This record gives sequence, structure tokens and C-alpha cells, in this order.
Amino acid sequence: MYHRIRFNPKAKFLGIAFSMTCALLLTSNSQAEKIKGTPGTVKIETAGITYFALERDTLTTIAKRFTATPNNWEALGKLNQVRNDRAIPIGSGILIPAELLIEEASQASVVALAGNVKEISGKGAESRLAVGSVVLEGSQISTDKNSFVTLALPDDSRISVPSNSQVNLAKLRMTQFIKSPRTLIKLIQGRVESKVTPLTNNKGRFEVSSPLAIAGVRGTHFRVGVNDNGIGNEVLEGGVAVGSQAKPQALVLPAGKGNVVSSTGVGKPVDLLAAPILTEGFQLQERPVLQFAIQAVPGAVSYHAQISKDPENQNIIAEGVDKDLRFKFEGLDDGQYFIRVTAIDQNHLEGIPSTQAFVLKARPEPPFPLSPKHKVRTESVNFTWTQSSEAKTYRLQVASDALFKQINLDQANISATELSTDKLTLGKYFWRVASVIEKNGSVDQGPFSPVQSFQLLAPQAMNEVQDNGQNAMDFGWPAEPGQSFLVQISQDADFKKLYLSKDLEQASLSIPRPEAGVYFIRVRATDADRFIGNFSKPQKFEIQLRWTTSGGEPLESASGAVRPQKQ
Repeated sequence: MYHRIRFNPKAKFLGIAFSMTCALLLTSNSQAEKIKGTPGTVKIETAGITYFALERDTLTTIAKRFTATPNNWEALGKLNQVRNDRAIPIGSGILIPAELLIEEASQASVVALAGNVKEISGKGAESRLAVGSVVLEGSQISTDKNSFVTLALPDDSRISVPSNSQVNLAKLRMTQFIKSPRTLIKLIQGRVESKVTPLTNNKGRFEVSSPLAIAGVRGTHFRVGVNDNGIGNEVLEGGVAVGSQAKPQALVLPAGKGNVVSSTGVGKPVDLLAAPILTEGFQLQERPVLQFAIQAVPGAVSYHAQISKDPENQNIIAEGVDKDLRFKFEGLDDGQYFIRVTAIDQNHLEGIPSTQAFVLKARPEPPFPLSPKHKVRTESVNFTWTQSSEAKTYRLQVASDALFKQINLDQANISATELSTDKLTLGKYFWRVASVIEKNGSVDQGPFSPVQSFQLLAPQAMNEVQDNGQNAMDFGWPAEPGQSFLVQISQDADFKKLYLSKDLEQASLSIPRPEAGVYFIRVRATDADRFIGNFSKPQKFEIQLRWTTSGGEPLESASGAVRPQKQ
């Protein structure tokens, strides 16, 4: 059973709480006079204290010393079955419940913070908070965009204030002796999430209030937020007594329930949406821009994602709200993190969270792969990539499958931005490259680049060229369907003195016989998919002198064209 207890000691329900405590304290002692102890000492219990009277102590002096007012002597008399405000026998135990003990100042400390978080103290002084800062009663805390703060109370309760929110620590106190907390958080704007240490044993009180609603708890995990519909309450653990200012305890929300308190009244409890499921693959993030995908939750109109450094989501460093099923974050250092995702319903209530761990390892960033891509027609494959400013060396992997289970080449300690190999046979391949640096005296390899694929095809060839002494020279080469060609003939091996450069649709060429001399020929194919291959290896051939008839035809003999004898 849950009870919301207001902080005003004059409230009507204080008598109920006081009576309940009395019954607990007197369970084993029907008369206070029967409890004996060393005069002047105090015995501390979870529900209150027992004071052992000194000489001349009365209920009034005891009430004045240990409670807020001497007038509480009547309540002490009733509890301890002492009818008159008279001298109490020395050493007699007087039970004083937690509800009557004097309250003293408490404080909160900043245990996690990101971004710009401002405090305006109760005296009006403005400052920026930092981890370790102490915050006192009356302070107003506000967070900017992408800013977060988590406060810890002495009983280890946590108050987390996300971005674009504003709260007032209206009451930060604890009772003398038993240190029972008395906390009131006033939500002005945005949201606040509270994870409260169980208050049943120490009789503590914890409330979050707003102009429209009040939420009081006894050991729970809950959220309160200002939205377009009013004040949303969401209970994750325990129970929360929720109501309006006019009707403080309208209903009790158990775990997994939420409601909205508006100007028209206290909304009925509704089920919080189920925790979203993240799509596999998020556990290792290898790029500076983190990406997460989630499965749709029935009834959700949007989703809320937060990145934190701890599984309790108290050290938040980034967040986003989106209708899309994908979230992106950037600007984080490499390390271990947690992502918490919730679904938001049409009432703007956030559902049950899903919290998952992941690792970011994006540095040193990989170089950008340049070539090869798609197809290669060559005997030796040349891999090239961009230079990384921080890389000391590179590591190249080539595999025959996209998952790199069948690795054909794994070369480390590459100092240049390229590597050539003739060890690959014809077929399809996948390749990737990573940067390697020295960090803290050891080798640190970053993630691999995006995988590139290529098909290694047979290099373009040229049929053997022979001078048969005829007036026309015929050339030919292997071809595939749909190919076109560029044929070049040059008088030098570097193809700077071109004799002919011709585009062809067929794999053959016939030209008038050139003048005698040494020539070089090469051919390059363009595939049907417009892939342009490499030139074939230059083939050297020689056009020799010959005898001709008066009509210009070659002079033939039984062995072929007749050529002048070389001197």
C-alpha cells in the first residue's frame, strides 16, 4: 500500500501517519515507563528514537528539545501512555516517532553532468554546475539543449534532469538522528526522472510537484514530464500516489502504468508502451557517426533515445526524439556506452525503456579506398587508398567473401598508400583497409574501411602479329559479347608517336601496309556495361622491306614474298 505524505506538519493526514507509527513503536511495549536505559542517552531506530529521561525531564521539555514545537507533548504523552505533563522517572524511555523529529538542512551533489547546466541558488546567485558541485534547498536547476545533470541525495536517491528542463529543489531536508529524507522537487519545465531509495524503513518522503499535479512515492523509479496535454506521470518501479493540487491522492499508479493530469482532472491509468527492440548490429559502432535502428512498437507515435556512460542512465551525454525508426549520434569519443530507447504514445507518455550496451571504436579512422572497383583486367592488381594523417602504417585484407571468412591476402605494416600483387587468380574479390597508429606505446588498429568489391578478369590480349608481306596488315584479339575497342599503333614503346588510334566495334583491324620499320600495337576493350579495361601489353612487330611488281603487288616465290637480302 502506498501513501503520499505532504510536508506540512499541520496536514490532516499527519495524524494518520503518526498513529500508524505509534502502533509500530508500541508493538512490544504497551507502556513507555517500562522501557529503561541510561539517562540522557538516545536509542536510534528506523521509525524514530527512544530518549531516556534525565532528572526533572517533562514531556514539554522533551518535545521542545526533539520536535518542532513544545505543543507536541500531548502527542508524546498519548504515544507513551503518560497522561500528564509531569516529571518523568529517571531513565524512562520516551518514544519519539520520525514524523515529529526536527528537520535539518540537507543537500544534493552533482554526480554526472554534460553540457551547460545552470544553478540559481536560493539567494539568487547564478553559477554553472560541475561534477562535484553541492546544491542546497531552494536552488533552481536548468539545462540547455543537449545538457544533462544527475543529482545524488544523502540516501543515494538520484534525480536526473534531461535537456531543456527546469526544476526547483523546493525542499532538501532530513530529520535529526535517523536522517529520514524530506524531499520536494518542483518541475517547472521539461522532465525529471527520479530513482528513489526505498523510504519505508526510514519513513522518508519524496514528492515531485508541478502547477497541475503532485506525485508522491515510497521507494520507486518514476518520471514526470510537462507536455502539451498536461503533466505526464510514468512509473517504472514501485508505486506512485498521483493527484492534482485539489485532490492530491486521486490514485496510485503501479509499475508499468502512467497517466496525465490536466486542468480538467486526473487521467485514468494506462499501460506504458513496451520496450523497443534494437536491430542487431548496434553492439559495435565503427564510424564516428553512430547509427541505431529499432523495430516499430504498436501504438508509438515517436521514440526517445539517450546515450549514457552507465547502465542506470544517470550520466547522459546525448539524446534525440524522432518519429523515424533510426537514430544518429556523433561527437563521442571511443569507449563503452549504453543506449536507452523508449516509445512515446499519443498522450506523450514514455514507455518501458530498453537499455543496451555498445562499444564505439571508430579511431583511427580508416582511409578511403580508391581502386580497384567493379572490374579489373590485369595480371597484377594494384590497390590504392587515400592517405590518413594519423596513420603510421596500413593493413590490407582481400577475401573471396563479403564476411572475410575466406581471406586470400592479409598484409600489415604497409607504409605506402598502395600495394600491388599478382597472387590472385581470376574471380570475384572483396577488400578493405585500416589505419594503424601507436597509442600508449602499443599498436592500435582502427576499424576497416567500407568493403569494396571487384572482379578480376583475364587481361586484354593481342593475337600475334606477323608481317606476311601483303599490301594489307590484319590484326585480331580475343573479345566478349558487347565489347567495343580502342586500338593504337605507335612507332615507340611509350606510344608518344602514334601512327594510328582507332575506335572499333569489332575485334579486328585491317590497314594498308605501313612503311618498313618497327612498330608497337595495343588494344583496350570497353565492356557492354561501359567498364573500360586496361590496354593490353604492347606487342612489337616489324614491317620489312619487300620486292613488288610494277602493279604494286608483292613479288611472290614458292616460299612467300620475296624480300631484299640484308647487307
